Amino acid sequence: MPVARALGRDSGERGPGELDGGQDDGGLRAIGQAARECGVSVRALRYYQEMGLIMPSRHTSGGNRLYADSDLARVRRIRELQQLLGFNLDEIRGILTIEDQLAAYRSDYHASVDESDRVRIGDSALEAYAELRREVERKIGRLTAFRDEIDSRVERILLRREQAEDGAVTAER
Repeated sequence: MPVARALGRDSGERGPGELDGGQDDGGLRAIGQAARECGVSVRALRYYQEMGLIMPSRHTSGGNRLYADSDLARVRRIRELQQLLGFNLDEIRGILTIEDQLAAYRSDYHASVDESDRVRIGDSALEAYAELRREVERKIGRLTAFRDEIDSRVERILLRREQAEDGAVTAER
């Protein structure tokens, strides 16, 4: 539901203290402040926007980006998916798309009073969670293969080391 409609204004008029888009400007931050709070560079924020991962909540009349708390939470989620789970930005875009859809399902579910609609929405959410799980399983599979490759190399080095030590002991006798 558009913010203006949620506020009871379908005409597009702005209330006191509102910027283009209908949200009060109280919690909005300029791009530099937003970047500092999230621990990323201004360039990274611009790149995330270019990739379609985030959109600033508002722009000033001069075109400067303004970020709300929800925008910063999304940037933190992107960083978490990158750093903790090792997803690249293309993978993150897919994950965020699914997470956005799940948020819409939650909203639709709570807004619905029709049980058959709620069942349909629940089924859709289950499909979305299954896709998220498949993505995580693919990542785990790649990480497991990488770990196994490291283990194999370590085993070969240890075997060669043992053989070299055995050869050195035999040569001393």
